[in-house]
Amino acid sequence: MGPLDWLPLFTQLVAWRLSGAQCKDPIRVFVVPHSHMDVGWLYTVEENMRAYAASTHSTVAQALTRGKHRRFVLAEQEYFRLWWARVASETQKQQVRQLLAEGRLEFVSGGQVMHDEAVTHFDDQILQLTEGHGFLYETFGVRPQFSWQVDPFGASATTPTLFALAGFDAHVVSRIDYDLKEAMQKARGLQFVWRGSRSLAAQQEIFTHVMDQFSYCSLGFNWEGQARFPEPPADGLFSDMDEPVTAHNVKKYTETLVQEVKLRAAWFRTPHVLWPWGCDRWFFNATLQFANMDLLLRYINKHSSRLRVTAEYATLGDYFRAVHAHNVTWQVRHHQDFLPYSSDSLKAWTGFYTSRSQLKGLARRASALLHAGESMFTRHMRPAPRRALDPAWALKQLQQLRWAVSEVQHHDAVTGTEAIKVSNMFTEHLRAGIRGVLQLMSSIALDGTQAHAGRATEAHSTVVYNPLAWAVTTVISLTVGFSRASVTDESGHSVPAQVQRRKEAPRKYDLHVLATVPGLSYRHYSVRPAEEAGEGDGAAQAFTSVFERRPRSRTGPRGRRLVPVHNGCYTVFLDRDTNLMHSVWERQSNRTVRVTQEFLEYRVNGDTNLGPVSDNYVFAPGQPAGPAWKAVGMEVIDGTLATEIRQYFYRTANAKNPTYAIYSRLAHVPRGYDGDLLCQRIEQELRVGPLEPNREAVLRTSTDLPTGQVLYSDSNGYQTQRRPYRRYANNTIARNYYPMVQSAHIEDGRSRLVLLSEQAHGVSSPGKGQVEVMLHRRLQNNLELSLDYDVTLDDNSVARPVLWLLLGPRPETAGLQQRSALALQHRPVVLLGRLTKTGQNRLAPRQQEAVTLPPSLHLQTLSIPGWNYSSNHTEHLQRLQTGRRGQPEADLRRVLLRLHHLYEAGEHQDLSQPVTVDLKSVLRGLGPVLAVEERSLTGTWDVGSLQRWRWRTEDGGGSRPPPQEGPTVTIHPKEIRTFFVHFGTQ
Repeated sequence: MGPLDWLPLFTQLVAWRLSGAQCKDPIRVFVVPHSHMDVGWLYTVEENMRAYAASTHSTVAQALTRGKHRRFVLAEQEYFRLWWARVASETQKQQVRQLLAEGRLEFVSGGQVMHDEAVTHFDDQILQLTEGHGFLYETFGVRPQFSWQVDPFGASATTPTLFALAGFDAHVVSRIDYDLKEAMQKARGLQFVWRGSRSLAAQQEIFTHVMDQFSYCSLGFNWEGQARFPEPPADGLFSDMDEPVTAHNVKKYTETLVQEVKLRAAWFRTPHVLWPWGCDRWFFNATLQFANMDLLLRYINKHSSRLRVTAEYATLGDYFRAVHAHNVTWQVRHHQDFLPYSSDSLKAWTGFYTSRSQLKGLARRASALLHAGESMFTRHMRPAPRRALDPAWALKQLQQLRWAVSEVQHHDAVTGTEAIKVSNMFTEHLRAGIRGVLQLMSSIALDGTQAHAGRATEAHSTVVYNPLAWAVTTVISLTVGFSRASVTDESGHSVPAQVQRRKEAPRKYDLHVLATVPGLSYRHYSVRPAEEAGEGDGAAQAFTSVFERRPRSRTGPRGRRLVPVHNGCYTVFLDRDTNLMHSVWERQSNRTVRVTQEFLEYRVNGDTNLGPVSDNYVFAPGQPAGPAWKAVGMEVIDGTLATEIRQYFYRTANAKNPTYAIYSRLAHVPRGYDGDLLCQRIEQELRVGPLEPNREAVLRTSTDLPTGQVLYSDSNGYQTQRRPYRRYANNTIARNYYPMVQSAHIEDGRSRLVLLSEQAHGVSSPGKGQVEVMLHRRLQNNLELSLDYDVTLDDNSVARPVLWLLLGPRPETAGLQQRSALALQHRPVVLLGRLTKTGQNRLAPRQQEAVTLPPSLHLQTLSIPGWNYSSNHTEHLQRLQTGRRGQPEADLRRVLLRLHHLYEAGEHQDLSQPVTVDLKSVLRGLGPVLAVEERSLTGTWDVGSLQRWRWRTEDGGGSRPPPQEGPTVTIHPKEIRTFFVHFGTQ
């Protein structure tokens, strides 16, 4: 914005002056210089490093060193870590250490990235935060205390809870609904104390600052111009450079700035204005930028008595310390979130909940594999490695996937709002990390034998690893090239199994195997063609019933001929007149609920000349969704271990291939197996696509439950938000879409219907008794981002989402919902290896004692981070000050442990109670526990020394429980407790 471009502010200034809202006290402006450096978005990480990110870090260090009064804040760690490792000289590194020690450079948030808050799982939010914090603490001994979530598209109630657990004192967000922000500005309610968790409440509250309508790119003059890609210009001249500050124009610059300052000051309750000076890709020539800023701030302060404004460079901590010192009594916001986000009445940012379905699925599967690999490696190392494995190599594989999973949590990554080449970059990084961790896990679990890479017709060994801390009974599915097979366990005993023809691959077969695996343990199975098996060892054969394709009809008969498909918990009734699901009977309450499922499509506009368009961010339906099919075919594959329903939806009545499909599976649990969780779910795999251009595909599940059109969807997999359907003057359909990261449900007074998801989707309840999940999007439009930067969704791929359906009485289903969601998220990892030449399975290594937690608790993290810093903060700082940095060997004896209570207070009569566990007993299979230290969420604080700020609230606030000591701990509802566990050797 040039020095005379302030005229659009005129109307707002007039209104402000007429309202009499001018501040009585002089306004103190805290100018916080920053650069918003997206990890991805329009350009790859390497392109950004070359064009501006490296020079931003280099020139900021130089400019701050030259001016003691200057300040700067850095948020995302990915670019900083790359700069530190590849670019920074020893002189620059020493400058950074000095600037941090003097408080002139401040890391805010400090995660690997600025994570999205709508479609990320809280496990992954914690991971990326831990990655960044671990580096900062190990390298500098610093621990961020303030968040900087200024660009995510909406604000979750889970994130502030996690930041409180990490030791933060204040939280900054920006993008919330436009009309809500306007109302909060008028009421001076942009600052409040947020209690994001219903159960933790005041124990983990955090002061929150919502940026005003100018956001993080508030009026700041850009004297360095726009960064140029792929390389900076040789002559140093960039486009859009503002006129340098001189004696002739400094007054005009000042008038523009001060007028906006006074407008903004009226929206806050203290005479302090947070002025974020920066925007996307700023300060790549920090020397030039600061030189002009110095002149402007000096002029303002010289005339402060007349202007009634002072201005100073500041860190975010400087600003919050000033606000905290005012000791204002603040309003409390409870566990409601700020989702969805609309930037105006016609732009609801709810499309990105589903954009790039395949990337979303890959990111979550990579996260689950990382969780499994971490715990398997930790178990392998404790109490002593059982075979030769280079720990440095193993940690390298884990660290590669930690980096990739952290990186993709960025708010322009897993959201699907990045350019295609950037999406490809994220995919490549995830797949490389996955390959490394699978290689690590195979090295451990196959005990040195080669991984199986041969034909599906060959016999092979199978290792099934359970990454959950309780015994799991489930059906695993293998693809084989033979129609008759046998499966035996480590002892040579036959295992229940079933063979059936594979869907969409008629020359292959699905081999279903019933596996029961203790917590954090694995089982070995041998799979052979039946001709190699002994008599009576073969897997059961499934039988297929094919039903004639039925056309869609609004007036035809329905419900006259029902086909029942049942297991021990459900009977699914299929309507032969339509080939659709008709109803479900559930055993626990002996109730039959009408349930039907069908695919629909929203047809959306792609031409900006014709009205609002859907894009990677925005969902802009012009009308309600319509059926996406003209006929449905059906098969039922009936077996002793599972029955599968295959429904094929055809776009035209005579189409050769279906566009959509639902593959539903009900498991049959034999006597003698504890398969309660397995029995009480209907597993569904969906096929979606290819779509036609400008279509958005949904699965609508309709019931006769009188739900009042109230939906419940999860918040980052951590907690649940109530979502009543709201009517708006414009855009009602899109503004009633919400993120579904892991689960959504509807209920009446008796029953609850739950949908669990493997990955993030958008979800809504467009009618009473309905749940609608958006599955896939294909868009073509003429927006600038699409045409100039390839931020498009012209995706003709086939998406394959996975949903699990639960139905039952509300109390029982509430108890099942959390554990079933984890069973889906952390399904057993299947590794294939070769059999010996004799065709016998190699003798499995001696199994360690299983790790088993009470049913209310989840072992969220069990890993060896490899950090080498001392747990004693004073000792660690002394070590850094004496220059003993280097790259010492990783600490392999320190284990990072997180335990999470799955249930809310009052959610379940039994499972919502506090749980006491003895960590020495639970972890005895890993060796003798020498010490247990409770830490902050990311591990950098000893909770005994963590003293977070207290903020005065209208209700007086609440007490924070004292930290517990020793190996016996009590975990309360929704708590996440983090520990360092130190083991000895046996």
